[in-house]
Amino acid sequence: MLDIKLIRENPEKVVDGLRKRGIPVALSEDEIQKFSAKQANEASMIRKLLELEESRRRIIKESDELRNRRNVVSEEIGKLKREKGDAAGLLEEMKGVSDRIKEFEEKLKSIEGQSRDFLLNIPNIPDESVPVGRDETENVMVRTWGEPREFDFPALNHWDIGEMLGIIDFDRASKIAGARFALMRSAGAKLERALMNFMLDLNTSKGYTEVFPPVLVNRESMTGTGQLPKFELELFRIADPEFYLIPTAEVPVTNIHRDEILREQDLPIYYTAYTPCFRREAGSYGKDTRGLIRQHQFNKVELVKFVKPEDSYAELEKLTADAEDILKKLGLPYRVVSLCTGDLGFSAAKTYDLEVWLPGQQRYREISSCSNFEDFQARRANIRFKRDNKKGTEFVHTLNGSGLAIGRTVVAVLENYQRKDGTVAVPEALRSYVKLDVIG
Repeated sequence: MLDIKLIRENPEKVVDGLRKRGIPVALSEDEIQKFSAKQANEASMIRKLLELEESRRRIIKESDELRNRRNVVSEEIGKLKREKGDAAGLLEEMKGVSDRIKEFEEKLKSIEGQSRDFLLNIPNIPDESVPVGRDETENVMVRTWGEPREFDFPALNHWDIGEMLGIIDFDRASKIAGARFALMRSAGAKLERALMNFMLDLNTSKGYTEVFPPVLVNRESMTGTGQLPKFELELFRIADPEFYLIPTAEVPVTNIHRDEILREQDLPIYYTAYTPCFRREAGSYGKDTRGLIRQHQFNKVELVKFVKPEDSYAELEKLTADAEDILKKLGLPYRVVSLCTGDLGFSAAKTYDLEVWLPGQQRYREISSCSNFEDFQARRANIRFKRDNKKGTEFVHTLNGSGLAIGRTVVAVLENYQRKDGTVAVPEALRSYVKLDVIG
């Protein structure tokens, strides 16, 4: 979440950042009145937060004055008692002061709860290097790698290839679970498992520590990374006892260090993890209804970093390069896109998307998002570090990226390595894992 000090001392910067995201927000009552009734509540959130902060500071000031008064009078009461004087009046006054302090404490608790609720629903501020734009049509291409493959035969979609080879069964998966599920068979299952191991081996060779975290997490973990409270409808929830199925390994891996103070010498920390992921895909009705692109359950290998603030943007470039290296070793053409302000995820300050070329669809599709969250997640999850020979603590910066989404990598392999005879060549980097040169 955002630093309340930043909102208090530089509200114009926060408002400007939110407006770049396309969020209606204003500071003055006149500006708020210009929005529709539906937008007015969201538009006034920073103003309401500032009003709560002013109330909080006033109550703290008055409480401190009362406590100081209580300390002074306590000494007077003690003196009167020692001198056999009458302290009844002062004792009655102190009872009123104590009641008043208790009342202030209850008000303060309520105000701090309201402020936290506001803060948890306000997205991160885009970094100055993020291109300003309304939506994905205004994202900026940074670079490309490889040439899109051309075939001397009509390129097929992965679902047709999978059905012809008998390696992906959507019909039986639908019978078992419903729409947006897939059953991988034979060489398809081997390919999925091979990609998982290949990615983990490559990532660990670069200094990432492999972890295998829980895929059921509590509400605090989801709140720490920014999925809750804003995106509850997009998550699969188990009611009793309350757990959430993770939408990405980012959630459990980032929460490894929740409520911890790390040492400066511990940083940077790199983790990689394979997990199944679960998403309701709320709002995606009619999108990618066929194939592996948009599933309720899918596999992914994740990259997560905890770093010092001054290093985080250099670490973002390295993280993105690590994800790119997987695509390069698989020989899959791709491009790197810098997301514009209107397309940024809720918690991200800056994001690069890697988009792989899919010949069967004749388009690039996202296969990885690499993001710097700065201290946004660390504030929510209370992840700090202490510099050597320096008082106090600071929030770490967190980063994460897909390294890679395995189902979408299967799609890319099948479509880019398909052959005229209906078989699919196995990328050289995967042959020792799949134990096949050709799927057919």
